[in-house]
Amino acid sequence: MPHRIPRRPLLAAALALPGLARAEAWPTRPVRVVISWPPGGGADIPMRLAAPAMQAVLGQPLVLENRAGASGSVGAGVVAQAAPDGYTTLADTAAGAVNNLLIPGLPYDFAATLAPVSQMVKSPLLCVVRPDHPAKDLQGLLARIKAAPGQIPYASSGTGTATHLAPALLLRQAGVTANHVSYRGGAASVAGILAGDAEFVFSTLPQAAPLVMEGRLRGIAVTTKERLGNLPAVPTVAEQGFPGFDVYDWLGFYVPRGTPEPVIARLAEAAAAGMRDPQAVKRLGEIGMIPVGSSPAEFAAFFADQRQRMGELIKAEGIRVE
Repeated sequence: MPHRIPRRPLLAAALALPGLARAEAWPTRPVRVVISWPPGGGADIPMRLAAPAMQAVLGQPLVLENRAGASGSVGAGVVAQAAPDGYTTLADTAAGAVNNLLIPGLPYDFAATLAPVSQMVKSPLLCVVRPDHPAKDLQGLLARIKAAPGQIPYASSGTGTATHLAPALLLRQAGVTANHVSYRGGAASVAGILAGDAEFVFSTLPQAAPLVMEGRLRGIAVTTKERLGNLPAVPTVAEQGFPGFDVYDWLGFYVPRGTPEPVIARLAEAAAAGMRDPQAVKRLGEIGMIPVGSSPAEFAAFFADQRQRMGELIKAEGIRVE
């Protein structure tokens, strides 16, 4: 007697096929990537380096669009309101994890409206001053700050960004205060140092490292545990009196909440391929960035940890966007 297959599983499988077919077919048109920071910075450069390999995986072009403003929250807001179909994605820095704590009345909650896809890169920060600055090392800079409480201006790429929170944490640990000056993006913050409008900045490397190599800026500290391969003479914060100090910027890749899991998985596969691409790895290494390309689950856990740790610092320091 032939074996009879129950009709209900057959029906369920048949109903599932259209959805599977749609997931396998995705994407059928270009994918928009909203980069929530200006061109040429720590969010823009990795995405442009990753784009060719990502496009090869997806079989569709990536349309990269810079939408800067309000510490990344303008670009993030665009994606938070987009349809959850995978065709509108977000590239944002560490600021995305904490903007809800910083910006009163922000009309969306980043964690509730955006789903993690992949951590693209880790971005060590480099503390730099002008070559004619009197401080030759981190302890010299801190001594100058201590002698003029709350008066020495320091730059960042935006309130609540890693370039703000890293020096805020260091100043707190050192027991000194300085005057924070927020700029719109990393390039503008470094320009502020060159112009003499601020004395130091903890910059991402694309802006600062070439100027250090050219002698137009002096590097005095790196915020990660290890020294940088492209600037081996610059000591870490940790080895200059702050053991365990390890703070860095990072770039995350996101989609609106509700995007189908197969689509998120496909985007994560593309992101990982972008971060394995030999040309991208080589160029990122030259500017001191560390490729990651994590899974959605790994990135979600990392995001939650960063949100908690940096949130505690923001509350302790009373940091707010003015």
